[in-house]
Amino acid sequence: MSPLTALYPLLTGPTASGALGALPLADRDGRWLGNSVVTSGYLLDATSSTLLMTFLSGFFSVLIGLPLGLALVTTGPRGLHPNRFLNQLLSAVVNVGRSLPFIILLVAIMPFTKLIMHTTLGWQGVVVPLTVGAIPFYARLTESAVGGVEHGKVEAALMMGASGRQVTWGVLVREALPALIQGGTVTLITLIGYSAMAGVVGGGGLGDLAIRYGYQRYMTDVMVMTVVLIVLIVAVIQLVGDMLSRLVDHR
Repeated sequence: MSPLTALYPLLTGPTASGALGALPLADRDGRWLGNSVVTSGYLLDATSSTLLMTFLSGFFSVLIGLPLGLALVTTGPRGLHPNRFLNQLLSAVVNVGRSLPFIILLVAIMPFTKLIMHTTLGWQGVVVPLTVGAIPFYARLTESAVGGVEHGKVEAALMMGASGRQVTWGVLVREALPALIQGGTVTLITLIGYSAMAGVVGGGGLGDLAIRYGYQRYMTDVMVMTVVLIVLIVAVIQLVGDMLSRLVDHR
């Protein structure tokens, strides 16, 4: 008999309460990972909700944050279309958006979320505040990435007769693409942390599961599983983001 075969009855059987009951990861019956939250599919549903809210809000954050970041660059002092008033206005809006703690933003825009999604609960009710909170964050990352492109390349493109749009998308975005992808990776990972905080107000996902079952009901195994899953999701996102960044880096 192998050691794993000998240990299995201790982890799942009726003698588990005596053998492992003192362990902090055992449930009330003394079984590790044996409660209904894990076995009935709640954990899988929470994981899918976290992925949905993270990637949907990440998509819209990049979709809106990228043009906003480009506008900050092009209206800046060294931009293609310098406009001090517009630049300062956009910068002030971004600064206000970044300064709000997410948990306050989540509660403050609940009427707007209700108007857009017709609910403030579940992952559907979290997508809007996640997007609103991440747009200024990614806009600043875009500004930093695009601002790092050598100005000589822009001047060379202008001398060859390129239009402002061609310079913006063909030179600035193309040269900054690895950094933009890295910024998107950081944004997605940040959104996972935000989505966990949304569990405080019934936002669903792994954060909600960890709070309602792992913390409030003292199910330590559920808490451990949610932490492990979040760590794995973050690791996969970081790995894929690094691979894509290296793939498009033509330097």
